[in-house]
Amino acid sequence: MQINERVECLRNQMKKAGLDAFLINGTDPHQSEYVSPRWHTRRWISGFTGSAGTVIVTQKEALIWVDSRYFVQCADQIKDTVFEMRKIDGPEASSPIDFLQKNFSKNKKVGIAEETLMLSEKEEYQKKGINIQATEDLLDYIWKDRPQMPDYPVEKMDDDLCGLSASQKIEEIRKLGHQNNEDYHLISSLTDIAWILNLRGADVEDTPVFLSYLLIGPGDVKLFTPKSRFKNVKPDCYSVHSYEDVTVELSKLSNVTVRLDPEKTNMKLASALEKANGVKISRGRDFSSDLKAVKNAAELEGMRVAHILDGVAMVNFLSQVKSGEYDFTEVTIAEALAQERELEEDYLGPSFSTIAGFGAHGAVVHYSATEETDIPITGNGLLVLDSGGQYSCGTTDITRTILFGKATREQKEDYTLVLKGHLALSSQIFPKGTSGHQLDVLAHQFLWQRGMNYFHGTGHGVGFRLSVHEGPQRISAKAEKGEPVALKPGMVLSDEPGIYKEGKHGIRIENLVAVTEAQTTEFGQFYTFEVLTCCPYERGLIVKSMLTADEKRMIDEYHQWVRDMLIDMVDEEAKSYLIEATKPL
Repeated sequence: MQINERVECLRNQMKKAGLDAFLINGTDPHQSEYVSPRWHTRRWISGFTGSAGTVIVTQKEALIWVDSRYFVQCADQIKDTVFEMRKIDGPEASSPIDFLQKNFSKNKKVGIAEETLMLSEKEEYQKKGINIQATEDLLDYIWKDRPQMPDYPVEKMDDDLCGLSASQKIEEIRKLGHQNNEDYHLISSLTDIAWILNLRGADVEDTPVFLSYLLIGPGDVKLFTPKSRFKNVKPDCYSVHSYEDVTVELSKLSNVTVRLDPEKTNMKLASALEKANGVKISRGRDFSSDLKAVKNAAELEGMRVAHILDGVAMVNFLSQVKSGEYDFTEVTIAEALAQERELEEDYLGPSFSTIAGFGAHGAVVHYSATEETDIPITGNGLLVLDSGGQYSCGTTDITRTILFGKATREQKEDYTLVLKGHLALSSQIFPKGTSGHQLDVLAHQFLWQRGMNYFHGTGHGVGFRLSVHEGPQRISAKAEKGEPVALKPGMVLSDEPGIYKEGKHGIRIENLVAVTEAQTTEFGQFYTFEVLTCCPYERGLIVKSMLTADEKRMIDEYHQWVRDMLIDMVDEEAKSYLIEATKPL
């Protein structure tokens, strides 16, 4: 079926179900950002392949809301279909909730698959007077070759590499729950479950998680996932039950208090708990989310090692690119970088799909080159290369903007403004209790002074050999819901300002940084950032006259560190590039 046919088939199912609108959020039963093929629902119904967005289909309209990362991509992918794009941020911002509130009164029914509707979402819709209905998944009736739920094997990570055993993590969660008079912990987040049990999976591309639920009780721990995963791993402090049995087990609970995260618990689970006898719900972020956000000493050391290994691959790759001996397209240059990473025995695979956008494609924030869109990298232009790796000891995410040929004055100035914001953030010293939202202006300031801006977040949390996007910490212009998340030593985040000029060029510079202690004074404890990413900036794009003495010093010190760390590890033919790329300004 073509996109328009799929929409018509969905509308027919909506009529049968008595629904006026149907909402598709593209997530799975665990509120995951990246999902296994079974839950590529947004992609299947609309053709849009980005990792975030909300679809609403009515009998008259087919709409999709996306953020600024995907404006250009979405508009291109839904072209010549019945879908219309709406913008979540920027000057023309709107929201799916506002649309439903304005166009659908209480007597109109809005459906959504119950396993993809989170408890907090349902309540938000209801507060706005929207009659949201948690229904069966209507796509099951029309998506004839819909993929089955995956059941790939799990792998046990060494406790020494993780810093703590699964038993120790579970006891810490129980201890925190006991302080709140909570008996059980229902955990739906896939990254949390993988972290708690020191297990990794392969159900989601580039993110080593496995479809599961975890129920931690006072005396036992139950993991709900296919038992076939455990052919090579022996469960130790937990028992394994089928994925579907989670609702049965929840409905059996009696006169206990269950802690759950309403942002990640779907209505299928919530309904099962409502049926249980005398069960009280305690709401809050999973304790494990905060615990895993603060990397312990072993995890931090693993992340450092992963970034050095990634730096070797990046420098070897960049030396090839800068040699001018190879002809690349957007697709083949991404493949060349992947081949360099694969030479390292600890490399496990990418942490996300590489973004390689040349020229005007660089202005598409999350551009994804395909056979149809692939272009040769020739002549003068900028390449935005955003990539990352999963290593046995950690996760990386790096963006470098690479110059080909000669740069224009505008390109150099734009790059230098982005670099200044990037440096201002990573070098900032800030008091204990500061949130990422409070620091975000540091990265934007130089662009704002020129009347320019970017609309994506400046920094996201990164997992330990887990998801490249992990909260709760972040650096963003958007205020956080509820209590702001204070940055703490051990948290790893990205520092990635950018500028995107449609039809011209894009620029983004990204390092990963770890929060670390800076100093203690009579005014209290202060923190700063340790830079983890180990790779030169693009010297040919730096306008030295736009930099202060401190900024030049920061760049020189960073480049000296990069050279010292990598010079004995890179290929012999890459050393001359590394020395040249890290020369003092």
